[in-house]
Amino acid sequence: MKILQNGDLKMLLFALAIYGVIMGLTGAGVLSAFWQLNLIFAGLNIMLAASLNLINGYTGQFSLGHAGFMAIGAYVGVILTTNFHLPFIAALLAGGAAAGLLGALIGLPTLRLRGDYLAIATLGLGEIVRIFIINVPYVGGAAGFKGIPHLTNFTWVFFIMLATLFIIKNFVNSRHGRACLAIRENEIAAEAMGINTTRYKVLAFTIGAALAGVAGVLFGHNMYILSPASFTFMQSFNILIMVVMGGLGSMTGSIAGALVVTILSAALASFPNARMIVYALALILMMFYRPQGLFGYVEVTAMRPLNRFFRKGGKA
Repeated sequence: MKILQNGDLKMLLFALAIYGVIMGLTGAGVLSAFWQLNLIFAGLNIMLAASLNLINGYTGQFSLGHAGFMAIGAYVGVILTTNFHLPFIAALLAGGAAAGLLGALIGLPTLRLRGDYLAIATLGLGEIVRIFIINVPYVGGAAGFKGIPHLTNFTWVFFIMLATLFIIKNFVNSRHGRACLAIRENEIAAEAMGINTTRYKVLAFTIGAALAGVAGVLFGHNMYILSPASFTFMQSFNILIMVVMGGLGSMTGSIAGALVVTILSAALASFPNARMIVYALALILMMFYRPQGLFGYVEVTAMRPLNRFFRKGGKA
């Protein structure tokens, strides 16, 4: 089986063209430092939304602890580069591995729960991670971790974001991904068909947690002081908003939702108290007029006329 399909190559070329345009605008001084920073946040948000969508959208679970996995990755990464002077790539791998390991360990007992009970358990996990960090002096406690090398830039974020989307896409299109989709549609029927539902739920949870950890490493090295206040429940809620707004079970939706939330946050930077009001109004309107999200289960490549362009072989 080919790992890289014809449509993937076209999407890669399209992404590289976008990267070239952004770098050209940055080099020409068209994009201010403020919007350059928000481009980095947009890439991080896409990674976080896509990884949560793997758990909530494609597997049908309800996790509210994504900020906890992001925090684990961030702190493991900054400790390795700041205190042990390891290369950035090693910090990325270690941060993702640590978050993925925690996801597997937590997933085994909690993913036997369903619905609201799972949401409460994962919410508690995220808060436990944050409170643990606050009470550990080695990582700076409530004051935050200082002296972090500023290693994250748009190039790192953009290409790791592409890798994240590629990993999730290939997982969803594999037999493992089809098992996760079957669990989402009807877990009892999936069990009756011989699918080990706990195994596949833990697998999706672990991959989503690991990718959130990698995003956390990038986030941590974009800050000069890493504070546990960056990983509260509101951060998990913001990621959930991106997923719901874009559409549960749609990679395109994750990208669109992350971009909308990032742009809204940037536009309302001078009015922080109004941001959550705008989010709430947007979600209310979405529930009335587009309850499935901007894209629902649909990918942009399945829409006419793009589906003809991205179809295998490029033929109509």
